[in-house]
Amino acid sequence: MSNHLLEVRNLRIEFPTRKGILTAIDDVSFHIDEGEVLGVVGESGAGKSLTGAAIIGLLEPPGRVAGGEILLEGRRIDNLPYEEMRRIRGRQIGAIFQDPLTSLNPLYTVGRQLTETIMTHTDMTPTKARERAIEMLTQVGIPAPERRVDQYPHQFSGGMRQRVVIALALCVNPRLVVADEPTTALDVSIQAQIIALLKKLCREHGTAVMLVTHDMGVIAETADRVAVMYAGRIAEIGPVKQVVKQAKHPYTEGLMGSIPMIGHTDEKLRQIEGSMPRLTNIPTGCAFNPRCPKAFDRCFRERPDTIPVDGTEVACWLFDKETANV
Repeated sequence: MSNHLLEVRNLRIEFPTRKGILTAIDDVSFHIDEGEVLGVVGESGAGKSLTGAAIIGLLEPPGRVAGGEILLEGRRIDNLPYEEMRRIRGRQIGAIFQDPLTSLNPLYTVGRQLTETIMTHTDMTPTKARERAIEMLTQVGIPAPERRVDQYPHQFSGGMRQRVVIALALCVNPRLVVADEPTTALDVSIQAQIIALLKKLCREHGTAVMLVTHDMGVIAETADRVAVMYAGRIAEIGPVKQVVKQAKHPYTEGLMGSIPMIGHTDEKLRQIEGSMPRLTNIPTGCAFNPRCPKAFDRCFRERPDTIPVDGTEVACWLFDKETANV
């Protein structure tokens, strides 16, 4: 029996098209423990958001989970009927999306949206639910919550709306929160506040967080572990400090090298040549081989699975014992 709060095993997501099946997520496995923040990082199109959508049961048709399993507290959830998954999504899994305007109904006050969510997933009375809504607005740092609870989303700034979305995600104390680019649309000062808020609230509630982003700065500041995705697969996964400071996969090295460092006076930042392949044109072998400065014959023939290396897992033939003995 697994002790992990969330476990994703060999996840495969496909999109049927007229020209055949497109595989967007191919054999992805990871876990998140209670109170842990797992950052998921990679370029646009790497599969980060799709993985999160599969976990919360919101894959857009015709996308489908074609293989693997998703388990929450040991129970498989990827094959549940819609209504049953809907109850789990509100009560046990919270979701924070990039644009708060898509998460909030402009016709309802934020208080009504919070109380409806609370009453749907708990046995609270309307009075108690309103008290809980005000309490949540207080926790996420909304000033004068007793007054603002009766205001509409358009009366809040972007940063305040995102705080309301976080309150919605956490109002019934879910076991897992999937946060998809929660700070991308915000300015830097508000980003820092939201990151600190998310860490504080989730630590206090023991909630696990899957933080999807393309920003390594957010990952370094927030996450306990990080999974680096490339072309629908995990390239490297491990403790965030180890991955950031001692990246092993050539793709992760490239990501780290593209970030400016305080105190370094290099005239040019490193860059990864080329671009990520389209789903219709994934190369044979390692998907990163056309862009990899360290690629050799085996990289073009065989696709690597993740290999344990010094506390991390790396999908790269450079760290395979068979390769090392050649």
